[in-house]
Amino acid sequence: MAHVGDLVSEMLMRYGVTHVFGQPGGQTAALYDGIARRSPRIRHILVRDERSAAYAADAFARLTGRPGVCDVTIGPGTTKLPDGLVESHNASVPVVALVGELPRDWAPYREMGVASQGFDQIRFLSSITKSTLEVPTKSALPQLIRSAFRIATSGRPGPVALVIPHDVLDAEWEPDDTDLETDDRYTRAPAYRPVASPDSVAAAKNLLKKARRPVIVAGGGVHASRATDQLAALAERIDAVVVTSLSGKGAVAETAPYSAGVLNPLGTTDSLDLIRRADLVFWCGCKVGQNTSHNWTLPLGEQATIHLDADGTELGRTFRPTVALNGDARSTLTALLAIIGEEHHPDWRREAAEVKAVAAGERLGFESTDAVPILPPRVMRELAARLSPEDVVISDASFSAGWIASHIPAQQAGRGFLFARGQGGLGYAVPAAIGAAAAMPNGRVITVSGDGGFSYAIGELATHAQQGLRTVNLVLNNGTLSWLAIWQRLFFDGLRQSVDLEGEGVSPNFATVAGGLGCEGLRVEQLDEIGEALDKAFAATRPVVVDLRTDPMATPIHSYRRRLAEGKSYPRPGTVYQLPPWRRSQELPQVD
Repeated sequence: MAHVGDLVSEMLMRYGVTHVFGQPGGQTAALYDGIARRSPRIRHILVRDERSAAYAADAFARLTGRPGVCDVTIGPGTTKLPDGLVESHNASVPVVALVGELPRDWAPYREMGVASQGFDQIRFLSSITKSTLEVPTKSALPQLIRSAFRIATSGRPGPVALVIPHDVLDAEWEPDDTDLETDDRYTRAPAYRPVASPDSVAAAKNLLKKARRPVIVAGGGVHASRATDQLAALAERIDAVVVTSLSGKGAVAETAPYSAGVLNPLGTTDSLDLIRRADLVFWCGCKVGQNTSHNWTLPLGEQATIHLDADGTELGRTFRPTVALNGDARSTLTALLAIIGEEHHPDWRREAAEVKAVAAGERLGFESTDAVPILPPRVMRELAARLSPEDVVISDASFSAGWIASHIPAQQAGRGFLFARGQGGLGYAVPAAIGAAAAMPNGRVITVSGDGGFSYAIGELATHAQQGLRTVNLVLNNGTLSWLAIWQRLFFDGLRQSVDLEGEGVSPNFATVAGGLGCEGLRVEQLDEIGEALDKAFAATRPVVVDLRTDPMATPIHSYRRRLAEGKSYPRPGTVYQLPPWRRSQELPQVD
């Protein structure tokens, strides 16, 4: 006899779901039975920690555009979801989380743990998702599944939690085609592509026509909309410099003459230099968050601005754009390209080329250094030389993001880099690699983590091994939580408290740990060992961990490097995190 777990599994398949990431529980066993009966058309991937299920689903969704699906059981399974769901929520990633629940009749006993593992999951999840839906009856379930995929993929994408009681999921089900009806518009984000209003597109065209030093800031919305071709066409047509947010890295090929890298305190120096010289800044699919705006010092008050975003609530959040474009990036850029002519700015191109050349020379100096302990830019240079177009590089949070952003150029346009910037939590890279490998079975997945971030999810190496993933996991192992160690040193008079990950005679060897979890482990302590280790890692047919001993005082943040070189303490940065100065950009110009 079929049960509701079969119904859920059938509907998932009809929405194009090929993989579900999670951990089983008694309340969700019917779902697992339904998936098992339909394997290999739909597969379940067991993770070692429910946090990893959400991260894997997030990475899968970013690379495919299809909703990533994860499942957890009630209680302790649910309470591990927030890291991943908040990441997806803030980064606008479509995810559907299937959450187990106590039988409906147990509701009086749910509070305060009277019924084992029970608590108010709806209120808990509602604050960290785009929507949380509770299934009241078996008959309501099909429509709520449809709602989950519609909400996750339409408007501003995001995570949806679907909470299914144990007795509903276990109930008998008579297969019914009406139950299984799905809407194929919600199998991928964006479900719809609204175009900004014609008058706003025309105003943007006129503003771009008047600009002499245009810069485009491409965010993750360009990737979500799959608008890389349109972005490149616009940049070439108007001689614009293009910089990206971390999430937008790869929105254009960084080998292109108009690309100036990543705009972020962890990014390239030329990106910041050139945007400050711009007379017009076009923020494209970018939230203009704290880091991309360099603590809201950008845009400058005298700069004209265009802001394009699918979410109208982002327009005017931190500054008043001269022209606001509320629409999908690809459809709106297409409309703009249809009416804008070529605008050549040879002086701006020469100026940008000079700035870029100076910055590239500085980066090459770091990448070519023979300094010991090893500096991460040297590792990134060796890694970049071995990457192929099919590879995906996943960054953990903290300094790893900066080393990747500045020292591994995107050789082609596309989402070849994943950054945990929705929440910026440590421990993203290794579990995200599980979802990335499922999304890109013919490519190789490379993760870059510090030893702090790598330690969060080290158990998922066993998942990598069990699934036969061809991952290369680089650990920049410097024995410290570097960002915090440097922060304490600079701003708290040399304080060093709870930032050391090693002790006297105790130094974790991640290569040895990798071997114990079924992976290959390689240890690198000298410069001449880097190339050989990476060659072995890329030739391997199983997951590899490369443990690289690096300089604990190396930082990709340019202001930190300067301050460390000066060797003195600074006043505590009490004014750094004040509210952004909401500024009024230039008035809308008269339309000719």
